[in-house]
Amino acid sequence: MELKQLTNVRLIDVELSLSTKEEVIRHLISKLDEEGKLYSAELFYQAVMEREALSPTGLEAGLAIPHGKSKAVKSAAFAVAKLVRPIRDWESIDPSNEVELVFLLAIPEQEAGSTHLDLLAEFAKRLARVEYRKRLQQCRTAEEMYRALDEETREAIDAAAAKKTIVAVTACPAGIAHTYMAAEALEQAGREVGVAVYVEKQGANGIEDRHTEERLRKAEAAIFAADVAVKNEERFAHLPVYRTTVAAPLKDAKGVILKALEKAGKEGKREYEPAKETEPERVSWQTEVKNAILTGISHIIPIIVAGGMILACAVLIAQAFGLQQVYDTENSWLWMLRKLGGNMLGTLMIPVLSAYMAYAIADKPALGPGFAAGIAATMINSGFLGGMLGGFLAGYFMKWLKKQLPPKGAFSGFISFWLYPVIGSLVVGALMLFVFGKPVAGLNNALLEWLDNLSGSNAIVLGAILGVMVSFDLGGPVNKAAYTFCIGAMASGNFIPYAAFASVKMVSAFSVTAATLLFKRYFEEYEREVGKSTWILGLAGITEGAIPFMINDPLRVIPSLCIGSAVTGAIVTASQIGLNVPGAGIFSLFVLQGASLWKAGFIWLGAALIGAFISMVLLVATRVQKLKMQQR
Repeated sequence: MELKQLTNVRLIDVELSLSTKEEVIRHLISKLDEEGKLYSAELFYQAVMEREALSPTGLEAGLAIPHGKSKAVKSAAFAVAKLVRPIRDWESIDPSNEVELVFLLAIPEQEAGSTHLDLLAEFAKRLARVEYRKRLQQCRTAEEMYRALDEETREAIDAAAAKKTIVAVTACPAGIAHTYMAAEALEQAGREVGVAVYVEKQGANGIEDRHTEERLRKAEAAIFAADVAVKNEERFAHLPVYRTTVAAPLKDAKGVILKALEKAGKEGKREYEPAKETEPERVSWQTEVKNAILTGISHIIPIIVAGGMILACAVLIAQAFGLQQVYDTENSWLWMLRKLGGNMLGTLMIPVLSAYMAYAIADKPALGPGFAAGIAATMINSGFLGGMLGGFLAGYFMKWLKKQLPPKGAFSGFISFWLYPVIGSLVVGALMLFVFGKPVAGLNNALLEWLDNLSGSNAIVLGAILGVMVSFDLGGPVNKAAYTFCIGAMASGNFIPYAAFASVKMVSAFSVTAATLLFKRYFEEYEREVGKSTWILGLAGITEGAIPFMINDPLRVIPSLCIGSAVTGAIVTASQIGLNVPGAGIFSLFVLQGASLWKAGFIWLGAALIGAFISMVLLVATRVQKLKMQQR
C-alpha cells in the first residue's frame, strides 16, 4: 500500500505548535475539511472522540494514530502533524509516551472493515521500524515528510549471519493491528541486536508465516507475545518459552528478546522431535473428517460435564431436601440452576460442536459459519447428527471459499472480517434450514424413536455392541466411536446408551485388578503393579489404565475384556437405566434414571461387577493356558 495516495502535502503540518490532544485533532480535521475529504467536520470530530474514549490511540516512541469511521467522511484520507512540543498527557499504550508525531485517519463508514484495517495495519508495520520513525521525525518540511512516507530504506541483518535464532508467535483478540505491530517490532529489534527472529502471526486469517521444522530445530528460544491462546503450542515443547502480552514488544522489543535469550541460557533447549502429522493440506479426507469430529467432541466435553453436573446437582438438592416445588417454580434459584445446566446441554452444546468441527477443517474463518450451522441444527431439532453435518458443511464451504477468494491486497480486512463470516453463515445456515437439515432431522428422530423403543433382544444387542467397542481398544478410535454415539443419543434425549457406556468403562479396570491381586502367581511383577492402580482409574471412568496390561498379550486380553464388557452393556440397556451426566465416574450412582435410586444403582454397579468377574475368569484362564503352552 502506498501511503501517499491517501494524503498530500497540504494535509501535512510540520513544526506545529499546539499543546493538547483536542487541539491537534481539531486542527487536522480542519485540514481534511479544507481539502474536501469531509461532509461535516463536527460529525467527524465526534466520531474521532468516541473512538478515543474506547482505548488509547497513543502508541510509544512519540507516536499517536487517532482515527474515526464516519458517514461524515467522503473518501479515505489521513493528515499528519509533527509537533514542536510533545504532548505528555495523550493516553497511550506506553504510559511514558510523549506524543510528537500524529497521524489522523479518516475512514468512510462503508470502508470500516477494509481500508480502515489495512491502513492501520500498514501504519503499525511501518512505524514499528526505528529507522522509518526517525526519518519522519527528522523531516523539516511538509514536502520532505510527504516524500519520506513511502521511502523504504530498511536495514537488514542477514539471518544466516545471526548468532542466535528465536521463533515467536504474536496474537491479539482482534487479530489485526497489534498482531502485526508486535511481529514487526520483534523482527526489527532482532535485526538491531543481531538475532534472527522469525514471527508467526496468528491473526484474523488464521496462522500466517507458519514456522518450519528447520526454524524450530535451529531456534534457541520461543517468544509468545499473545493475549489469546497460542495454537499448536506443542510444537515449541523443546524450547524455553518466554511469555508476554502482545503489547510488550511495542514498548520494548529488545527487552523481550533479551529476556527470552536469558531464559534460554538458564534452561537450555531439548532435542527437537518433529511432529509426526503431515501438513494440513496433505492430510487425507478420511483423517480430516476424523480430526474434525474429535476436535468438536473435545470442545463439547467440558460443556457436557459442567451442564450435566449442574443439572444433576439441582435434581439432587430438590430430592434430598424436599424442594421439588422450588425446583418447579419459574425464576426460583433452584429453577435457575436447572435451566443453566439444561441450556448448556440443550442450547450451547450443538453450536459448539459444529463450530469447532468447522474450525478444525478451515481454521478461524469457519467459526462464525460453524456456530450458525449449529444454531440452525438446534432450530430444526436435528440434534447431534445435524450438528455434525453443519460442522462439515461450514468447514468445507469455508475451506473452498478461502481458496477461491484468499484475503489478499487492499480488501484483505474486508474479506476476513465481513465477507467470510457473513457469506459463510448465510450459505451454511440456509443449507441447514432449507436443504440438508430437515432430512437429517428426520433421520435423527427415527434414530431416537428406535432407541426409545429398544427392549428385549434389541436392547441387549445394542448394549453388547457398545460394551465390546468400549473395551476393544481402551480409549482408542473404536472406544471414541462408542462415546460419540452415546453422546449423540444423549443430545437427542435418550440416556440409556450412556448409562451402559459408563458402567462398561469400569469392567476392564476392575477385572485387571482382581486377576492380578487374587491370582498373583500367574502374573509378572510389573503386571501386578499395573493392577494395583487400575481399579482407582476405573472408578473415575478411565479405561486407559489397563493398556499396559493389554499390550503384552492382546490376543488373549482383548477378547477377555470384551466378553465381560458385552455382558455388562447388555444388562444395563435391557434394564432401561439412563444416565444424563457424562464423566461422573462412580458418582453416576446418584443421578441414574429409569428406576429408584437404590434399584438403578444396584443394577448399574452390579452389571459392572458381573462383567468384571467374567473378564477376570477369562484373563486368568487364558493366562494359565499360555503358561502351560510355554512349559511344553
